[in-house]
Amino acid sequence: MTDNIADSIADALHRVETVLRRRPDKGLSDDAPATAEWQDRTRVVVRHANGQEMATDMPKELGGTGDQASPGWLFRAAIASCAVTSIALLAAREGVELDQLEARVDSRSDARGMFGMVELDGTPVSAAPCALRLHVRIAARGVPVERLRTLVETGCGQSPIPCAVQTASPMSLHILVGDD
Repeated sequence: MTDNIADSIADALHRVETVLRRRPDKGLSDDAPATAEWQDRTRVVVRHANGQEMATDMPKELGGTGDQASPGWLFRAAIASCAVTSIALLAAREGVELDQLEARVDSRSDARGMFGMVELDGTPVSAAPCALRLHVRIAARGVPVERLRTLVETGCGQSPIPCAVQTASPMSLHILVGDD
C-alpha cells in the first residue's frame, strides 16, 4: 500500500472516529440486508440492496451441482475477508505499511446436523460448523513481530464478523407465509 492510499484511509478513519466520539448515536445503523431467493434444487441467489448478486449451491453429494460456492464457504469467506479488512484499516490508522496480509478460515462440520440426527445419548447434532480456525499471515518490513501480533489481535477484536461468531450474536426468526 502506498503512503497516499494509507494516508487517505487513515484520514477517512480519523474523520469517522471524530464524529463518533462527538455523536456516539451515529455509530448505530442498520446494515444492508442480504436477501436469498431459492432458484431450484439447491441453488440460491443472494442479493445486496445495491443490486449485486451471488449464486450459491451445494456440493453434488448433497444434491447440488457443486458449481458455486456453498453457503458454508461464504460464511468462512466473510470471516476471513472481514478480519483482513479490519487489520488493514488498523494498520493504516497506525501508519504501518503492510507487505503481506492474508487470512484463511477453516472449520469442521458434522453433516448429521443438517439431517436433524442425534448422538447415541439423544443429544442433537449441531448443524453449525465447529472448531473454526482463523489463520492470519502478516508481514511489514521493519515492524517488530510483537507489534504485528498485537495489530492482528486488535484488528480481529474490532472486526464485526469474527466478533459476531465469537460472541454468538442472537438471531431472531420471523416467518411470513405466502403473501402475508
